[in-house]
Amino acid sequence: MLTLLLANLPPNSSSAISEPSANLATTLTICLLGATIVALISRRCRIPYVTGLVLAGLAITDVLPQKLGIDSGLILNLFLPILVFQAAINTDISRLRSSWPPISVLAGPGILIATAVTATILKFGLGLNWIAALLVGSILAITDTVSVIAVFREVTVPSRLATIVEGESLFNDGVALVIFGLVVELQAGEQVTVLGAVQSFFVVILGGGLLGLATGYLASGLFRALADDSLSGVLLTVAVAFGTFQLGEALDVSGVVAVVVAGLTVGALALDRAQSPSSRLTLLNFWEYAAFCVNTFIFLFIGVEVDPKSLLQTLPAVLLAIVAYQLARLVTVYPLMALVNRFDRPVPVRWQHVLFLGNIKGSLSMVLALSLPATLSGRSELVNLVFGVVLLSLVGQGLSLPWLVKRLKVATRSTRSQEAEQLQAQLIAGKAVQAELSSLYDAGVLPKAIHEELRARYQLAIAGAEQSLRGLYNRRSTDLRSSAAPPSSMLQRRLLLVEKNALLESVRKGILTDESISDRLQVIDAALLQAEVD
Repeated sequence: MLTLLLANLPPNSSSAISEPSANLATTLTICLLGATIVALISRRCRIPYVTGLVLAGLAITDVLPQKLGIDSGLILNLFLPILVFQAAINTDISRLRSSWPPISVLAGPGILIATAVTATILKFGLGLNWIAALLVGSILAITDTVSVIAVFREVTVPSRLATIVEGESLFNDGVALVIFGLVVELQAGEQVTVLGAVQSFFVVILGGGLLGLATGYLASGLFRALADDSLSGVLLTVAVAFGTFQLGEALDVSGVVAVVVAGLTVGALALDRAQSPSSRLTLLNFWEYAAFCVNTFIFLFIGVEVDPKSLLQTLPAVLLAIVAYQLARLVTVYPLMALVNRFDRPVPVRWQHVLFLGNIKGSLSMVLALSLPATLSGRSELVNLVFGVVLLSLVGQGLSLPWLVKRLKVATRSTRSQEAEQLQAQLIAGKAVQAELSSLYDAGVLPKAIHEELRARYQLAIAGAEQSLRGLYNRRSTDLRSSAAPPSSMLQRRLLLVEKNALLESVRKGILTDESISDRLQVIDAALLQAEVD
């Protein structure tokens, strides 16, 4: 195939394409090296990784041999499904169900209120027409979960608060995109009545949800047929993510909502039932890596694309837009949460402060800005306005949010509670391994003597953890692998994967935190590496 393509190229075409290709390769290499350095610095200085990427993009703009533009079509059709599906498949649906009232209120009426308030302030503050003001208002109504969750990884917050933030972002992206699309139709001169807009809004949202439910359910059935073929499972999820999004766009329903529901359905029906722990880990690790790469390039490109001179020229308008969307968030969070507190579990005021202050803008806002119609009056100025808002939001709010969360003392965890979580991690991991050993013994894979020996070893650790939990006076940690190694490195690796999967699943369900299992995960990973060597 490659020979045929080269044969059809015109004469001297190889030299024509070699220089741009070399420049692109050099540019990508510089970006990757820059991202690696940012990761090291951000970890050492304890600043959000995405904020460091934006600042690095500003710094390396002049040394890039080729300008990298953000193609809105590429991000909407390629990057967006990856980000949305990865967030959905890692979200436990039972956690969403328990926090559904605040999530639905913020992602539904909250987006409508935020769009209206922001648009009104920009209309009279900047003299924009209503179409332009509503478009920018819908763009700035979107919150960026990646930046906020990055802060939550540094500063521990209650699992329910993290669930509310994740759930709101999962669904408010789809709602904001629907509003944006309706305003674009209005700008194109189509007849859009209030009743028709409301009907279209609900049809697009509900249609996307039903489509995602159908594709997710069908994919779950295919997972059972694939059994433990982890690589085929990865391919299936990729097909579900992109196929659901494209099918949703073709049917004129929300592709984002469809991908969210499909990811939640696959996570609920397939991951826990259809595949082994090692296959689930392979799948989740793939999507974590894919989302990490996508976010790295998007936030790096934000810094590359922003022109500091243009930012200075539009700085007054940018500051007004920031004030506008923060005021919109203010009149959204506190009144709606006061309403939710009347009929659901209360959302503490300190949590509401985090919801208000964590209103960070990110990559999707820039994508929508680039998607503004070419016929829109003052389009370039609006794009620069959104770019400036995103940059200052990532830098200002991204750097200040960890400090503010600490000052608010949202999650005050004593030494005793931290030790209790670590002991719970031992119990969860140990019991999961025992369940796997019983399964292997019942299937005839393990002989009785080895089964009893390994089960007894883990039972000792479980008993010790249970005793420590009752009194919390024994401060010694139990090393599950201080005794002789299991007779088979393959068996050892399988049990380690079960243990690791149980810990990661407990974090996904909000039972434990990343911090509480980090030490145990390091021990497990080291043992996995040793098992590979052996």
